[in-house]
Amino acid sequence: MVKQKIILDSDPGHDDAFAILLACYSDKLDLAGVSSCSGNQTIEKTSKNALNLVNYFNRSDIKVAKGSPRPIKREPRICAEIHGESGLDGFTFPKYKEEYNEKNATDFLVDIINNNKDIVMVTTGPMTNLGLAILKDRNILKNIKEIVFMGGSTKEGNVTPAAEFNILVDPEAADIVMNSGVPIRMLGLDVTRKVLVTDEVLNRARQIKTKGGELFVKLMEVFNKNQRDYFGLEAGPLHDPATIVAIINPDVFTWQDMNVKVDTSDTDETGRTICASKEPHNVKVAIEVNVEAYWQEIFKHLEKCI
Repeated sequence: MVKQKIILDSDPGHDDAFAILLACYSDKLDLAGVSSCSGNQTIEKTSKNALNLVNYFNRSDIKVAKGSPRPIKREPRICAEIHGESGLDGFTFPKYKEEYNEKNATDFLVDIINNNKDIVMVTTGPMTNLGLAILKDRNILKNIKEIVFMGGSTKEGNVTPAAEFNILVDPEAADIVMNSGVPIRMLGLDVTRKVLVTDEVLNRARQIKTKGGELFVKLMEVFNKNQRDYFGLEAGPLHDPATIVAIINPDVFTWQDMNVKVDTSDTDETGRTICASKEPHNVKVAIEVNVEAYWQEIFKHLEKCI
């Protein structure tokens, strides 16, 4: 079986950690590189987290490139109230050598994409690095098979009534991506709010006696506590692995073709993904999820992380 080559741009982040885990352990994917972005925490912290994760997953061969410390036009915004001081509060990693790719994330993405046809670009944080890469070299678009991203919503947001966090942090970058002309799939709050790390899910994960299972339980216990303290939620949504599940098993989701635009104004609507079921369609939007099938994919890959 020919593996699908992907790049993962991420801001780890508790849920991002398991997008990276799935990408590392799926027998259907070839992870060509990881780039970090500012979002859930500062770029220094998300970059260190990305490096720690690929090492913890026994994939030190995967290069990690440090991304932009700030959005394209706006001030940085982080989410320490959910992800903590480190961005991955709840787990202490072994001490690994802190060695990043010599290229910044923009050049890293341009280089990999220009040298690989039919690559899938995955983003689980703000789209700053991908937006900058497109601005630097639009020729990369011809080699991107599709862009799969976690972000947005067809309805309300999770940070403001209008906007989901990833889009709100850098709406200009998201706007560049939506207008790229590349096939796009969107995994937004419509589905990720349904894949909750309930007590039942945590109890099932506790039965997985692997490094992956241990990491999941420790991170999700803190993630749930923070979600409960800040949002009043009894269970946190595991947003970001939806992107990888969508690539390895797209039938877990129900998709609808939509026209998606991003509000880049400086108003209360900033960051809204304006989704309309009309021509021309530019995005396949996930609107439903088979929750049990989703968790089966997560657990299957946690078992592989030994």
